[in-house]
Amino acid sequence: MQVFFKKQINYLTENAVNPDKRRYAVVGEAPRHYIDTEAYGDSALYKLPYYWKEAVEKYGEDTLALNGTVPWAIQQYKFQLTEAFRQKNPRRILRVAADLGHYIADANVPLHTTRNYNGQMTGQEGIHAFWESRVAELYGESYDMFVGTAMYEHKVAHRAWQAVRNANAGLDSVLRFERELSVKFRPEQKYVLEDRNGVIVKTYSREFSERYHQLLNRQVERQMRASVKMVADFWFTCWVDAGQPILSDFSHFDLDEQAKREEKEEKMGWLKRLFSVRTESDN
Repeated sequence: MQVFFKKQINYLTENAVNPDKRRYAVVGEAPRHYIDTEAYGDSALYKLPYYWKEAVEKYGEDTLALNGTVPWAIQQYKFQLTEAFRQKNPRRILRVAADLGHYIADANVPLHTTRNYNGQMTGQEGIHAFWESRVAELYGESYDMFVGTAMYEHKVAHRAWQAVRNANAGLDSVLRFERELSVKFRPEQKYVLEDRNGVIVKTYSREFSERYHQLLNRQVERQMRASVKMVADFWFTCWVDAGQPILSDFSHFDLDEQAKREEKEEKMGWLKRLFSVRTESDN
């Protein structure tokens, strides 16, 4: 596995963001990224059905889609990746592995477990990118990403739900610490303007970010480590469940020109649907 995946690290890196790119362009994609736990009342994360079939029977697909499906999506893509390994289809393995990794990472983000996903309900707009991107950009180089050996996961559904529970348990800190700090910082101290690739953007100041990082006590790092370990464990589990196929057969695998064109056209299709591009004849 290591030889195959290491060789394809650029493909995995580039395509791990595909679910975000198609989020608003492909029907049914958006709910896979989150779950709004408040929609199901108190102790929802301990009462909701572990498995999709039982959840549909209890709530219906429309309700589930409205409130997010990330723990069930992880299970779905786990089985898809197992099947891709079983079929010894390297292109399919890479595509599904990248998608599965994305959903696992989303499940480990506290703000993906609430309706208040960007602080829009508490006057904290922008906190999502602050927690998910800004803090990691500033302090990520100091994170310890060595998480140990991948292990076989016997309880896939339980692990998916446990990730969401652990993330949700940190939600209060994510919101409360930012709110407390905002009282102590004037707006001109809290925010700065920075040049990002020639574009001036408003972002959180380094001083504010440092204080937030300290209060969180490396929470972002812990959740990133949890994501890394979970992705490794799930990829490994899929491979084992598929019968441990010999991946050295794919050591020289690379997408041919036709496959590259197909993937490029697919991504362009997402953009066209996203922006509702019209042809000249429609103008």
